[in-house]
Amino acid sequence: QVQLVESGGGLLQAGGSLKLSCVLSGGTFSTYGMGWFRQAPGQEREFVAGISWSGDSTSYGDPLKGRFTISRDKVKNTVYLQMNSLKAEDTAVYYCGASRWAGSSPREYVYWGQGTQVTVSS
Repeated sequence: QVQLVESGGGLLQAGGSLKLSCVLSGGTFSTYGMGWFRQAPGQEREFVAGISWSGDSTSYGDPLKGRFTISRDKVKNTVYLQMNSLKAEDTAVYYCGASRWAGSSPREYVYWGQGTQVTVSS
């Protein structure tokens, strides 16, 4: 059974940086596209970034491009999300997911992690 475990969340001030990690176990990492989503209280799950199984293709939610960077390490079975110039509106629970195509819809994702909280104070 595939399991995803996120880490790296925390509390920080606006303008700071944070790097999230998500480790996949119980499956073949190189066969999954990976994505990061976030969800704030009372809001829908929002696409943050996706990366193809090969790592050759990445995509980002429009408001986030330029501040966030997704990457993957096939040796460590880990996908990362580097977040820079963080704003208060980036506050949310961040989830990683595994799918075939790493698209922008949460419905495409088969496996999810438990989430990690990111809180940015203004």
